[in-house]
Amino acid sequence: MVSQDFKRQLGGYGLTTAHIFYRRPDHPWLLQSYVWQEYDLCPAFPELQRFLSFWQTSLDGMLHSVTVAHSKLIKPAEISALDGEFRLH
Repeated sequence: MVSQDFKRQLGGYGLTTAHIFYRRPDHPWLLQSYVWQEYDLCPAFPELQRFLSFWQTSLDGMLHSVTVAHSKLIKPAEISALDGEFRLH
């Protein structure tokens, strides 16, 4: 049986990592960080948008900044041509 994550990757999803800085509710001058990682579609990032929407409506820590990195894990193989030929007898 194939995993759901693998099926999502075949559907164009890639691994997305977001480094989120937010203000502490009890000390707003203090920034804290949170790392979020999930398979998501670039460039719209619907999963990340859903998570950030949840954050803003349900959590007390006000968002300061979000840095996003994205990589497709399944991509065409890199093929390079070589000069030469090897024969096995």
